[in-house]
Amino acid sequence: MTTAGEIMHRGAQWIPAHETLDRAAQLMRELNVGALPISDENERLCGILTDRDIVVGCVALGHEPSKVTAGEMAKGTPRWIDANADIGEVLQEMEDHQIRRLPVIENKRLVGMISEADLAQHLTEDQIASWAERVYARGTNR
Repeated sequence: MTTAGEIMHRGAQWIPAHETLDRAAQLMRELNVGALPISDENERLCGILTDRDIVVGCVALGHEPSKVTAGEMAKGTPRWIDANADIGEVLQEMEDHQIRRLPVIENKRLVGMISEADLAQHLTEDQIASWAERVYARGTNR
């Protein structure tokens, strides 16, 4: 059984909800990622911030990224998966919620992220095609 912990990208970092979007963009650049989990004051997941969120939800609306916080951009119910979850559960969670990035949690702490690139490295071509069809066919979320 392949688990979420085995396929995840380690080294994921939170962006605290009180941090500004310009700091989030800097952290994304430093980590070479396009999304950051957002944490509340107790280091609990309260959302995910993407580079697209910053551009479309802030810059394109004429807002100043140094004055908008990551927490202000957090919307909806954050999705996550336990590090011990089977790959089937990972795929189901991503498919059910049409998401392309999934934080991995262990003992209530962030331990990694699973992205499309991680799936591509660990699934067969048929599995990837099936997953992509179900995630992309119904709409476009993160």
